[in-house]
Formats: sequence, C-alpha cells, structure tokens
Amino acid sequence: MSESRVSLPLDALGINLPYNTEAEQAVIGAMLVDSSVQDDVFGILRPEYFYSKQNADIFREMMILQTSGKPIDFVTVSESVVSAGIFGSADDAKLYLYSVTETVPSVSNVTAYARIVTEKYLQRTLINSCREVIELGSDGQTPANELLDLAEQKIYDIRSGRSTSDMKSIEDVSFQVLSDLEKLIGDDREKYLGISTGFSYLDRVTTGLNRSDLIILAARPSVGKTSFALNIAANIARSHPEIGIGIFSLEMTNEQLAQRLISSIAGVRSQKFRTGEFNDDEMERITDAAAEISGTNIYLDDTSSISVQELQAKARRIKNLGLIIVDYLQLMSGSRRNENRVNEISEITRNFKVLAKELNVPVILLSQLSRGTEKDKRRPMLSDLRDSGSIEQDADIVMFLHRENQNTDEPDTVQPVNQDILLMVSKNRHGEITNMHLNFQSDITKFTPIDYEHAE
Repeated sequence: MSESRVSLPLDALGINLPYNTEAEQAVIGAMLVDSSVQDDVFGILRPEYFYSKQNADIFREMMILQTSGKPIDFVTVSESVVSAGIFGSADDAKLYLYSVTETVPSVSNVTAYARIVTEKYLQRTLINSCREVIELGSDGQTPANELLDLAEQKIYDIRSGRSTSDMKSIEDVSFQVLSDLEKLIGDDREKYLGISTGFSYLDRVTTGLNRSDLIILAARPSVGKTSFALNIAANIARSHPEIGIGIFSLEMTNEQLAQRLISSIAGVRSQKFRTGEFNDDEMERITDAAAEISGTNIYLDDTSSISVQELQAKARRIKNLGLIIVDYLQLMSGSRRNENRVNEISEITRNFKVLAKELNVPVILLSQLSRGTEKDKRRPMLSDLRDSGSIEQDADIVMFLHRENQNTDEPDTVQPVNQDILLMVSKNRHGEITNMHLNFQSDITKFTPIDYEHAE
C-alpha cells in the first residue's frame, strides 16, 4: 500500500514572524538617555533578541563598551557603531541614534519595552522551532519518538532561555562571564554558587555541585554509594526545599528509596521499616522526618529499563530542576544494541554529559567498580571503573567510596555498624585531588564527616 502525502511550503502556512520595532528602538534610546537603566536592560536582553539586525548590532556594541568598562552614551556609541561598520557614515549613525532618543515614550518604562522585545523573540524562536520539526517530519522517515524528543527539547530550551541555533561571539560570552562574576560577589551570591552537598570539606574541594557537571560516584557493592547519594539529596532538599531533585533508580523501588531517606533523617534503623518494631519515640521521629521530606521537591523514578532519553524527558518536567541522581550506570542500556559493552557504556556516559549540559544541572551518576580493588587489596583508581572507556573522560568529577581496613579475604563477613569510609576525589576539574574520611552508620544509612582538618 503506497503512502500519499500533501506537502505544503512553509510560506503557505501564512505565518508572519512577530516583532516590535518601536519597543526595540525605545530600549536603545532609553539606554542612551539615562545610564541608570542600562544594568536593568542588560539583565533582560541579549543581541539575538532583536529582530532588526541594525538594532541588534547597536546593542552588541553597547555590551562591548560595558565589558570594556567604558561609558555608554551618545558620543561613545556613535563612534563605536561607525567603527564597526554598522552605518555607512558618522552622520547616518548620529541621525539614527538621535531619532531613537527623541522617540522614547518614557525612560522609566524601559524594562517593559525590554520584555516586549523578549516576548517577540520567544515567539519567533518557537515558530522557527516548530518549522524545524515540521520540515524534519514531512519526509516521513524520522520516527515519531525522535520527533517528540526533538520538539520537547526545543520547548525546554525556550523555557530555559537558551537557544542553540546561533554561534555566539567572544564579546557576548565575555559579557556573560563578567555578568556572572558580578552575581558571585553580590548580595545574592548564594544563589549562584554550586549547590552545597552538606559535606563542607567536599564543597570546599569541588566548589559544590556545579551546573552542567557530570559527577561519577563509584564503589564496590555494599560500600554505601546509594546511601551517600541519598544523603546529598536529603541535605540539599532540607536546606533548599525549592530545588527540584530527580532520583532515578534502576535497582531499588521508590518505596525503598523513601525508606532510606526517612531512616537517615530520623536516625531510625532501616531494618525496623521491614519489621515495624518501633517504639513511640522512633515512630514520632519517623513521622516528623516523613513530613519534612514530603515538603521538599524530590521526585523518585524506579523504572528499571529507562534510557537516557526517557530520563531526560522526565527530568525536564521537574519544576526548578537543580540535581539529577542516577543509580546506577551499569544497569543502563544504550540507544542501540552494541555487542561491545565498553562502547555501549561510553555512549551512555557521553549522553549523560550532554544531558547535564543541556539541562544545565549537575548529574550524579553512580557506577560499579571492578573487582580488582578487592583482589589486590588496594584503593581504587580511575582505571578500576567497571566497563571503563570514556567514563573518566566525560566526567567532571570522579569520586570513589572505599571501605578502609576491609577484610578482602572474607568479603561476606558482616561489617560493623560504624564504618570508616574513605571518600576519594580522584578527578576534579574545579580544584584539587584529595581524600576525606567519613563515618558510615550503615544501620541508618547515614554518612557523617570525620576529622576534615586532617584529611589526606
């Protein structure tokens, strides 16, 4: 049975790209008339937001002046736009700049004008994104799932205020760097620092959990990597309940994850959640812990065969997403069946790095270690990452949990409740390589620091 399809040119859709020339000119004019509004506008607009190339180029020159620490006024902007070749002559430049300053309705309303420009830009971006999806889908060759992923990613990018359609000049990026630095030294600097893990020495070494970072947390089974990741999630959620945290477990159920979170917060042995043998004090602590964790923005997913693409689609829906935890790497499968497991793992870790960058959040990816550390009775190294390939290459930070003084000759020996666990930061793009000792209370799945001042 043959397929029939009617193709319509995009122009036949009758879509006109929205813009507002008066708002664009009013923004530029207001910045020339009153320097006090410039910082407000720079906090809202970027050159690509302007529909008029001429207005976009003028705004870009203003940004360059700002980056260089030079004043932005009629004289400096006139000279800058002429030097950049935006106008054919100095007279043309002065005539246009004079006209936009004369037609500003009200300087005090400049942020309203800037938001109009932004609104029109977002509308144009949405229309162009839809056109791209239509063009890709019109040939009938692209699978529907891929089209859905593409459409969802583009909508997410627009909501996040990011557009990947154009390259950016070094001037634009430099301006953004300086703008970020100003935020870091401002009164609200806590908003822009890496997210605190709740372990102060680890935060000092890594500068917290930074946006777009892929963080590998690896250990042998039963050393506590899931517990440590959940401790970090609980610390963040209790300190910043507004931050969205997505926890994806391919090994444990949602109920088991919640039990561990509540157990560590309440300080009640996790085994009692299976027997129900609580006293009144423990029951009260459990109730309080459950109420506290329920007031946070943690979301759990126990899909056992989830792909990176499915995980990303679910994570996008979390409001104010700030952290993703995945437990664990070796249980995942790549998008294509690959007989070479090393290549498959390499594809997965690369996809997670892309995911962290696209969603602009840190991703903690748990990983198994090979048995080499037990056989050789030594501390783990990067080469011990199981099914290694590009795991350490794609990661920004690699951390190992290692049980000190473990009895490797008898791996099935019951371990003590309080264990000395060495947290090894073995790769760190943000700082030093170091080790720190932690106490792991295995009965309540809780980690606490030991003697940070004398860490190795």
